[in-house]
Amino acid sequence: MINVVLADDHVIVREGLKQLLHEERDIEVTGEASDCAEALELVQRLQPDIVVLDISMPGRGGLDTLKQIQNLSPHPSVIILSMHSAEKYAFRAFQAGAMAYLTKKHAYAELVEAIHTAHSGRKFVSREPAEILATHIGPSSTQAPHEALSDREMEVLLFIGQGYTVGEIAEKLRLSPKTISTYRTRILEKLTLKNNADMVEYVQRNRLDT
Repeated sequence: MINVVLADDHVIVREGLKQLLHEERDIEVTGEASDCAEALELVQRLQPDIVVLDISMPGRGGLDTLKQIQNLSPHPSVIILSMHSAEKYAFRAFQAGAMAYLTKKHAYAELVEAIHTAHSGRKFVSREPAEILATHIGPSSTQAPHEALSDREMEVLLFIGQGYTVGEIAEKLRLSPKTISTYRTRILEKLTLKNNADMVEYVQRNRLDT
């Protein structure tokens, strides 16, 4: 039996995935988490085989939580689940130790296969992440400026690109507005931009809003 912990702050998403996995005789959902701290606690207490981890959960963030899970001994295989396309986070996720990166758009079609593949010790790479990874390892690949952002800075950039205010982002990520403002300042400096309008334009120009 493959024991799975589902970590996503949206109850509807967890219920849908749980129903999907309930149909599989060799997979059992043994725990559910709604934030990063709870996910880490469940991983340490339940020691599951697989963690399906939302990348944009409140708290430290999915990628930071992934790195913390990787430091546990033993640690489960982690499948990153994201509302963002692979272009934004797939390479970062695999670098941090993820065994798979699934967009929520394709999760229902690919999750079961990803779980079985990860449980066997192999990485599951669907078509979109495979293409993104190829662009990073090819001999002519060049790093875009946003690749120098930290995981959290990248997340804040995407929210600003979608038109969210500092206060709204703080509420979503359960961080203080002051902290979000600090991330915003760092983003402007690293991307040599001046204001939110520039960030929105940057996101659109680099097709990070798709």
